[in-house]
Amino acid sequence: TAKVLEKDQKDLNMISCHLGNGSSICAVKEGKSFDTTMGLTPLEGLVMGTRSGDLDPTVVTFLMNEYGYDTKKMDNVLNKESGVLGVSGVSSDFRDLENAANDGNKRADIALKMFANRAKRYVAGYMAEIGKTDAIVFTGGIGENSATMRADIMKGFEQFGIKIDPEKNSVRGGCHLISTDDSKVKVFVIATNEELMIARDTKKLV
Repeated sequence: TAKVLEKDQKDLNMISCHLGNGSSICAVKEGKSFDTTMGLTPLEGLVMGTRSGDLDPTVVTFLMNEYGYDTKKMDNVLNKESGVLGVSGVSSDFRDLENAANDGNKRADIALKMFANRAKRYVAGYMAEIGKTDAIVFTGGIGENSATMRADIMKGFEQFGIKIDPEKNSVRGGCHLISTDDSKVKVFVIATNEELMIARDTKKLV
C-alpha cells in the first residue's frame, strides 16, 4: 500500500481488512500495527466462517449450564461450529451463503449482514483511533473476491466522504483502487501473499 501511494511506510496510516474464512482487521499507524481485532487467540473480533468472534461472555456459561458442555466441547463450539456457519446453518463458505441469500434463505442473509456490520464497526473505530487515514485495504479470499461484501462494509461511510465506485469495485484480486476520485480516503483491493510472508519470516529466523 505504501508503494502504491508512493509514501514512506513510516508515514502510512491505514486499515487492513483481511477477510476470509478466518478474518481480522488491523489498524496500522505510522507504518506499524497499532490495533487488531484478534485477542489472545484469533477467536476474538470479527464473525468468521466457523469462529464466533465477539460475544457476550455469559453465552459461554449459559451454554455450558444449559447443555452440559465441558470446556473442550465449548472450545470446539466457539471455534468450529459458530460464525456464519452457526448463524446460517448452511455453510462457512461465503459463496454458498450469497447463493442461499439470493434464493431467499433468511438465516444466510442475516449471517452476511452480521459479518459486514461487525467489519464496519471495527473499520470506523480504527479510523477514530489512528486519526488521519490514508487508505482502507481489502485483502484475503473474501476481501479480494467479493464486490458485494466490500460494498456492504463500506456502505454508510459516504457521510464521512469515503465513497466506493461501483464500476471500479467489480474486480477480483490484483491491486486496484476502488474508491471514487473525490473520496477522502482511498480504498483498495490488494491481493495478499501469505506464503511469501511466511517464507520471509522463516528466512529471518534461520
